[in-house]
Amino acid sequence: MEKINRSLLIKAHTLLAAFILPVAIMFFVTGALYTWGIKGGTEKTTQELHIKAPIQGELTELVALAKNELQKQGVGLPSGNAKIKKIGSSFQLEWSGSTVNVVLAPTFQPLVVTLTIENASWYRQLVQLHKAKGGIPFKVYATAFAIALLLLIISGFLMALQMPKLRQLTLISALLSIALFVVMVISS
Repeated sequence: MEKINRSLLIKAHTLLAAFILPVAIMFFVTGALYTWGIKGGTEKTTQELHIKAPIQGELTELVALAKNELQKQGVGLPSGNAKIKKIGSSFQLEWSGSTVNVVLAPTFQPLVVTLTIENASWYRQLVQLHKAKGGIPFKVYATAFAIALLLLIISGFLMALQMPKLRQLTLISALLSIALFVVMVISS
């Protein structure tokens, strides 16, 4: 195996680690705390809207209604995708993002719907970004982070393979990791 320039590999590894440190900390902290049910808070407001015709449960219709009302109130649109959620024989629009979530639901009165707006706390916003509820720029950033993390792991593996004292331990560890991965996939 041809050795990669060790000095260059160490510099690239170090600079890449330093560059992704802030986003790595965000993902590690939000992921660990989410595991324990710590998701951050929201400030929730619910209001009734009087409409001219009953809603039919079509996505475009509900999104247009929600957009119109949010613009009237000066509330930014959610950065995620809107979807219709079926609830028994009823439905509601759920539209989530990193800073705001919106739920638009019919009521027993055909010309009245409820609009619920949840504004995320700063920590909840980070959790929502972790859950891919952000816009395209953050999704691109998160993908770049994932690639950088993979490059860090590969460069660390290559550096360990180049060290005679660590080569055997590195190979054994990698083989055990592959075996454990296969067992976990099969047993799940």
